Amino acid sequence: MSDRSTPDCRLRLDWVYGYRGHQCRNNLYYTAGKEVVYFVAGVGVVYNTREHSQRFYLGHNDDIISLALHPDRSLVATGQVGKDPYVCVWDSFTVQTVSLLRDGHTHGIACLAFSSDGQRLASVGLDAKNTVCIWEWKRGRILATATGHSDRIFDICWDPCQQNRLVSCGVKHIKFWSLCGNALTPKRGIFGKTGDLQTILCVAAGKEEVTYSGTLNGDVYVWNGLSLIRTVQSAHGAGIFSMYSCEEGFATGGRDGCIRLWDMDFKPITKIDLREAEQGYKGLSIRSVCWRADRILAGTQDSEIFEVMVRDRDKPLLIMQGHSEGELWALDVHPKKPLAVTGSDDRSVRLWSLVDHALIARCNMEEAVRSVAFSVDGSQLALGMKDGSFTVLRVRDMTEVVHIKDRKEVIHEMKFSPDGSYLAVGSNDSLVDVYAVAQRYKKVGECSKSSSFITHLDWSVDSKILQTNDGAGERIFYRMPLGKPIVTKEEVKGLHWASWSSVLGSEVSGIWPKYSDQTEINAVDANVSAAVLVTGDDHGLVKLYRFPCLSKGPHPCLLFLFSFKFLISSRLGFRLESPCFLQGAKFKKYVGHSAHVTNVRWSHDHQWVLTVGGADHALFQWRFLPESVMNGGLDISVQDSRLGDSDSEESDSDVSDVPELDSDIEQETQIHYDRQVYKEDLPQLRQQSREKKQQVGSLKRQRGPDQGLRLQFVHGYRGYDCRNNLFYTQGGEVLYHVAAVGVVYNRQLHSQRFYLGHDDDILSLSLHPLKDYVATGQVGRDASVHVWDVQTLKCLSLLRGFHHRGVCALDFSADGKNLVSVGLDDRHAIAIWDWKRGEKLATARGHKEKILVVKCNPSFADRLVTVGIKHIKFWQLAGGGLTSRRGVFRRVSRLETMMSVCYGRGGEALVFSGAANGDVYVWKEPLLLKTVKAHDGPVFAMFSLDKGFVTGGKDGVVELWDDVFDRCLKTYAVKRSALSPASKGLLLEDNPSIRAVSLGHGHILVGTKNGEVLEIDKTGPMTLLVQGHMEGEVWGLAPHPLQHVCATVSDDRTLRLWETSSNHRMVAVRKLKRGGRCCCFSPDGKALAVGLIDGGVLVVNGETLEDLMSFNHRRDVIADIRFSPDPGKYLAVASHDSFVDIYNVLTSKRVGICKEASSYITHIDWDVRGKLLQVNTGAKEQLFFEAPRGRKQIIRISELERVEWASWSSVLGCSCEGIWPTHSDITEINAASLTRDQTLLATGDDFGFLKLFSYPVRGQYARFKRYMGHSAQVTNVRWAQDDATLLTVGGADSALMIWTRERGSRPSREGEGPLFPGSQTLVDSEESDDDIEEDGGYDSDVAREKTVDYTTKMSAVSLREMSGTKPHLQLKKLSAEDRPPVSRAAPHPEKLQKNDVSKKKRMVEDLVLDHVFGFRGFDCRNNLHYLNDGTEIIYHTAATVVIHSLSTGTQSFYLEHTDDILCLTVNQHPKFKNIIATGQIGSTPSIHVWDAVSKQVLSILRCPHAKAVGYVNFSATGKLLLSVGVEAEHTITVWRWQEGSRVCTKAGHPDRIFVAEFRPDSDSQFVSVGIKHVKFWTLAGGALMYRKGVVTTLEDGRMQTMLSVAFGANNLTFTGAVNGDVYVWRDHFLSRVVAKAHTGPVFSMFTTLRDGLIVTGGKERPTKEGGAVKLWDQEMKRCRAFQLETGQQVECVRSVCRGKGKILVGTKDGEIMEVGEKNAASNLLLDSHARGGIWGLSAHPVKDVCVTASDDATIRLWDLEDKKLLNKVFVGHAARCVSYSPDGEMLAVGMKNGEFLLLLANSLKIWAKKRDRSASIQDIRFSPDRRSLAVGSVENTVDVYDVGGGPSLNRLVYCSDIPAFVLQMDFSADSCYIQVSTGAYRRLVFEVPSGRMVSEQTAVDRITWATWTSILGDEVLGIWPRNADRVDVNCACVSHGGLNVVTGDDLGLVKLFNFPCTEKFAKHKRYLGHSAHITNIRFSHNDKYVISTGGDDCSVFVWKCL
Repeated sequence: MSDRSTPDCRLRLDWVYGYRGHQCRNNLYYTAGKEVVYFVAGVGVVYNTREHSQRFYLGHNDDIISLALHPDRSLVATGQVGKDPYVCVWDSFTVQTVSLLRDGHTHGIACLAFSSDGQRLASVGLDAKNTVCIWEWKRGRILATATGHSDRIFDICWDPCQQNRLVSCGVKHIKFWSLCGNALTPKRGIFGKTGDLQTILCVAAGKEEVTYSGTLNGDVYVWNGLSLIRTVQSAHGAGIFSMYSCEEGFATGGRDGCIRLWDMDFKPITKIDLREAEQGYKGLSIRSVCWRADRILAGTQDSEIFEVMVRDRDKPLLIMQGHSEGELWALDVHPKKPLAVTGSDDRSVRLWSLVDHALIARCNMEEAVRSVAFSVDGSQLALGMKDGSFTVLRVRDMTEVVHIKDRKEVIHEMKFSPDGSYLAVGSNDSLVDVYAVAQRYKKVGECSKSSSFITHLDWSVDSKILQTNDGAGERIFYRMPLGKPIVTKEEVKGLHWASWSSVLGSEVSGIWPKYSDQTEINAVDANVSAAVLVTGDDHGLVKLYRFPCLSKGPHPCLLFLFSFKFLISSRLGFRLESPCFLQGAKFKKYVGHSAHVTNVRWSHDHQWVLTVGGADHALFQWRFLPESVMNGGLDISVQDSRLGDSDSEESDSDVSDVPELDSDIEQETQIHYDRQVYKEDLPQLRQQSREKKQQVGSLKRQRGPDQGLRLQFVHGYRGYDCRNNLFYTQGGEVLYHVAAVGVVYNRQLHSQRFYLGHDDDILSLSLHPLKDYVATGQVGRDASVHVWDVQTLKCLSLLRGFHHRGVCALDFSADGKNLVSVGLDDRHAIAIWDWKRGEKLATARGHKEKILVVKCNPSFADRLVTVGIKHIKFWQLAGGGLTSRRGVFRRVSRLETMMSVCYGRGGEALVFSGAANGDVYVWKEPLLLKTVKAHDGPVFAMFSLDKGFVTGGKDGVVELWDDVFDRCLKTYAVKRSALSPASKGLLLEDNPSIRAVSLGHGHILVGTKNGEVLEIDKTGPMTLLVQGHMEGEVWGLAPHPLQHVCATVSDDRTLRLWETSSNHRMVAVRKLKRGGRCCCFSPDGKALAVGLIDGGVLVVNGETLEDLMSFNHRRDVIADIRFSPDPGKYLAVASHDSFVDIYNVLTSKRVGICKEASSYITHIDWDVRGKLLQVNTGAKEQLFFEAPRGRKQIIRISELERVEWASWSSVLGCSCEGIWPTHSDITEINAASLTRDQTLLATGDDFGFLKLFSYPVRGQYARFKRYMGHSAQVTNVRWAQDDATLLTVGGADSALMIWTRERGSRPSREGEGPLFPGSQTLVDSEESDDDIEEDGGYDSDVAREKTVDYTTKMSAVSLREMSGTKPHLQLKKLSAEDRPPVSRAAPHPEKLQKNDVSKKKRMVEDLVLDHVFGFRGFDCRNNLHYLNDGTEIIYHTAATVVIHSLSTGTQSFYLEHTDDILCLTVNQHPKFKNIIATGQIGSTPSIHVWDAVSKQVLSILRCPHAKAVGYVNFSATGKLLLSVGVEAEHTITVWRWQEGSRVCTKAGHPDRIFVAEFRPDSDSQFVSVGIKHVKFWTLAGGALMYRKGVVTTLEDGRMQTMLSVAFGANNLTFTGAVNGDVYVWRDHFLSRVVAKAHTGPVFSMFTTLRDGLIVTGGKERPTKEGGAVKLWDQEMKRCRAFQLETGQQVECVRSVCRGKGKILVGTKDGEIMEVGEKNAASNLLLDSHARGGIWGLSAHPVKDVCVTASDDATIRLWDLEDKKLLNKVFVGHAARCVSYSPDGEMLAVGMKNGEFLLLLANSLKIWAKKRDRSASIQDIRFSPDRRSLAVGSVENTVDVYDVGGGPSLNRLVYCSDIPAFVLQMDFSADSCYIQVSTGAYRRLVFEVPSGRMVSEQTAVDRITWATWTSILGDEVLGIWPRNADRVDVNCACVSHGGLNVVTGDDLGLVKLFNFPCTEKFAKHKRYLGHSAHITNIRFSHNDKYVISTGGDDCSVFVWKCL
């Protein structure tokens, strides 16, 4: 049998011929070392032109398609294609990976660019959205990501002067990006009229926001900002593919083959045409240029690289060339010289010198070349073509000898015979033709047995026999030259072959991997002298095998049979499949080629291997390093070991080489950690079942118990599948884990403390180097790691969101800052965390087999090692990724499973790993130095000391070693005889398998597979500290009826007795023949009955556990067993066979059988008299049987109530109906137990929850207290004999837990929180959110706010239900105006009457926001603050933030938001003075953080919240920002706003959260309040954890809807409730209630930081004592009230803030006032409309005054100069329109109910009113002569009234025939006409007072209008935007000067146009500020101001005209 191991020789990449020019660009640069960097296939190449040498970067696994050079010119970033493509940043000197950037893109990475400071990297993906990512590449972190464009992006670059500006370009677009926070915002370039909209291929940034771009037609476009400012016409004759900017200027390269150089201002310097150069050719196209000082590089489409010296620009040098388009298949080597020839689909044949690494000849053919062959003497060269012909050339001058075409299909393979006489030519026609060389290639034979295309040919040494391979997997032999097939095996036996390129045959059967495809391997070539074989396959791999390469067969006999069959079949020419039942041999593999390696060849002297890639067009030359070179020493350079110089991935699974797995290890690999339902699924399940059972909310649910439990002791240690999980803490306590509990065990006191933060099995544990913090990892769908403090047991950091299934290994770095974790997913992913920040620093795929241990290097923070099943890997951190190297075993040993690993101390940095065979392997990365025999069986545990090591093995021995594993200093065998008397238990067996060892405090700690923890004194004695059951489920649990003892029985086949008093220990154990499932003591405790898995029953002595008797009547599991009460005469045995057997204990006879159960029995109980049995079954039946006969009884509920039960373990029946949760269809309740006094029922379920209910549990879904500790399921619960202790056992976690009953659970008065420090506090039921009864009051404001639906501007809906065709879509009739002006008629009059004709007409050029009347109080809170020591205030309305100066009354604005702002907060930290955060509405809403002084944006945070950001708040240091969403989950997110990074996000609550605020002294603790909830949150590293507020600590405490929060010292929290109470919390327990702090809801609270005083604001009727604002002391015990004097009956305050001696108050109705603390005087600062749209607006005809009318039923007069409210009147109903009379004396107001009023303008007294309509009045107008009043309504009418005749208001006429409701009306200047615009997009004109419609267009065109507010008409056609299909223009107004028109639309935009505006989509300026709809807009009388009003935003905006 031949050697099937890996070959000892190897390959090293020597040279790559080629450059990737096709489909790539900008991929060629000079490095700082003046070398050239580029890529080809999957290799990054650094080419030194001076020394003519190459270095290679091989970190990619697929084609590289993009490259960027770092500004320092030594680092390179490359991006690849693939399903999960990644970017590598690498060093061009060392060619080592510096950083890996993963998970940003799919499909591929099309372009890359470094920022000018080199800190960030931009990448563009090939996915459908062309995603753009910005990376902080050193940390491997994505800063921002955005959709790039709908079409391909070709180039991206950074602005060199502005850090946060980028430009990208591509198909028909260019985009300018700004990066702010985590938001990457694009703006499209505006081509305008300067140039055509076309595809832009490349881009380069100049200074001062100037950008240059190259286009498809050869122009250069020059941009300034967003606009195209000029073009450089025909810079190139065709598309410009590349543009490079440097200090000297710019270089461009194009499809025309020219390079052009430009200066910094883009003026031409010179032009170099490469087509005209010596080596140029027609069609040369440049894809990449680089200019450095006096040299220029150019890369072409056809894979050449030219270097041009500027001095000799007419003599470009060709420094690299390769094949270009099409596939490359043809390869052969010269038989005598170091030459190779290649031929490709690009129709060229090229001859390469392997010594000089150069192309020496090239010949272009007529056809694509697919195969080549040298003649034997090397003088001739045969070429096989794609068209079926072949040509023979003379090598010396490349002239044609002969050209022959006998076949139609491609010639794939050809070979000359060794004697030179014949040429065999194999084609895709399935034939091989044989030609005689000497007879001018006359055809002399034909081989025709193949059924498919020919793939390989080989001649025998004597030239007599030819072997062929074909596409059908056949290997056939022919006799030459005639081509007769050979049929007898003797003829080919023992033949010697001249070459071996066959992929079939027993000699190469080992090259086929298991189950591989027939065509996977494209080429092989054997080097017989060195006995190695090289192959090339479809995966881009070049592999090296031993030759002959035999497969690993199942058995030598089979192999023999197989080769026999093979010989026969091949002789008969039969088809042969590659053998599937065989496994591939071992190999070394080499990456570099991207997809297919099409051909491989050894050079003539076997020094080199040549390989060609199909699609990558590249020829790779590898140096062959035979064994002799390899064994020259250890120092393989790092570079070489990167080249996959390791065993293959595949060869890991090979059985023959790796020994059989040890049984323990085998068992462990088969454990799976999948759960049917994970804890993470619970909230979802609850939600689903809630939806199913809507009635839950309305049920009156039974209260929870007032008593609680505390975990006291846990028996157990998880050893069977965990390791290295046992340590000494700093204080000498022992640390380990079991179930879901982290245990800190005190050896002196024999007591335990617990970390209970996990909710499923803990699988791994690591101790911080300082021994004060612990990391534990658990099972879970999204498995988490907790880092916690050993002393306080508080969670410091929660790491989640990466691992799946579980976390199986953890290790802290040597400095303790980082933590490494390994997951249980299929790839065993590795993550490195900055655990304090909760950030993932790096991730990598670990290994396909389970990783058991990870260890960080103590000396180098960026290195680590992992070991596991059949592997050891050495890792190096590289940015956001890790690079790995496999351990190289060489000849020292073979691959083994590694169970443990440690680093040595000192400079050597050796690594020691413990193997499954008992040896310790000693490594110097990555090489194995030696092995040392240490244990019999696997070395499971290893621990490194300062000097030396301690190991533990399966042999139960602990060994102490010196520091290099030379000597074993001492051994300790774990035996019962060595146990000291102080032991707390018994050893189950001698020499148990050891799973964990650690040293400290003069002792060795040992953890065993059997679940024991021992402490070994260095002198020898051992003490057992704790123990539990072994692997297997524990179900049986029985408390002793008289003593503090309990019994357990488990699937581990042991029955154990435990002491449950303070002595906590195992007192007796007995091994059983099979596992047990239940047990029970007799009433006197003397006998113990055990039910077994096989249906047997065993009764043993209750103390000694010796046999008393046994029964076996059943075959299935015994599920429950019970002695009858006093004196225990009968024994009832329940089995899964659905029967209960009753035995007489004294006679040991069966006396009765209970039948009629339809499913397996789960629980049984006796009544007190011993006459009745209660039975539960798996079908949820509750049955009753008479004992001892077993007859079934039917018992009525009323009778049942009177039965007294001896025990209660039933989970069914009306007395425990409430224990089943809402999602009980999934979870099973496994056990229940009732206290003797029948007050408390404990249950255990499949979720690992232990729950406590008040008994009886009537009604559904009762409240409970629940406790975590067990992991998957709680199998049994039992109260001990005195009811003071509860015992529970877990199924798979094999733990026995002992809980103490706590009689009361009120926090003690002194306020130290719960009674028992350090334990898990009493948690109330999670389900209690469901209760409506708890709402604690109703308030209409709160109810309205609860249901607010924030629709966004993004999906803006039209304000009115319009119908018809929009103006810009209507087809226009050619009107008179458009006809040629030949008519002699008088010129048309002015469209609009000009007021004050004497004044010069002034064009309005621009608008600026001058003042806003508005404050959003109706649904926001805490959004009003003092700034700058109280000199300014800040608040928001609409989409605008207003900074209002109190001294001058002026306002400044922040206008960057795009929609309604909902929240605002001010950073209180002095370092961040005047920093504001505001959050808005939107489908992906954003938060802006900005400076209130400069209005500069500091960070924009794109949020995960859908809909809107409802609240924001800064942390104490000001560095963190908290945000709350208003979507269904109400997510809470914490940000590092300066970096723009999200720390974490978590669903907050199912109902609305109103406020969430950080404690004023904390960066990690905050409180959220909302609909029926208060939650106390902790930010732990990168995760959020919360505790619900517990109200049951007060007698009648009830959870209410909470609206506000404030804070006090000593962890006090105050929350304001909907009923006016303030709740005071200490920690998360309610400690008292301040009753009726306000009479209505407490909407706002403010904590003053300097003195701790608290201000509250609420809803209150003003009385002498009370007020809507109150100032309280620090503890909210005393207060002082302030009245606001608003004159309202109920004052409703929404926002309060306290400054120096002043309180700032914002009300629901939009007023802002200031109250003095001393004099209680209130001063109104701002007045605005209350909630409801403002519809009516009119400007005074002669004064700077305007009037508004709103749905809030008020009419208000505003002074535009002094910026104040002059007067307001309440009119009783919503007002919809308003208008001044021409003299300004009267106001007409139209109401929503159809009424209209006339008011005196100054006093606002009503002069007259009338109602002729029942629906809303839309517009109302006085005629210019003040005689008539027009009133337009929703009822499609316009009524005209006589105003001159006094208040009687006679109707003169009404205009009908109006097709829809009226929008706007305008009178003509002579009062004779009125124009009406309608909801059907039609404008009509009527005569007044006749009411006749004017239909002639000519007549209409001659009218001069007094005003123009119509949105319809040809004169204003241009105001309708392109996107008007979704949104309408709502209002318009033409200026009094007649030159401008302003409009307001549904998107909240104010736009300024020129008038008239007749061209469609006219140019305009747009202004942001309003939120969704603008309802009305007007110019003031002298065109000095524009006033606009908002619908939803209830604000009046005043704009100044410039």
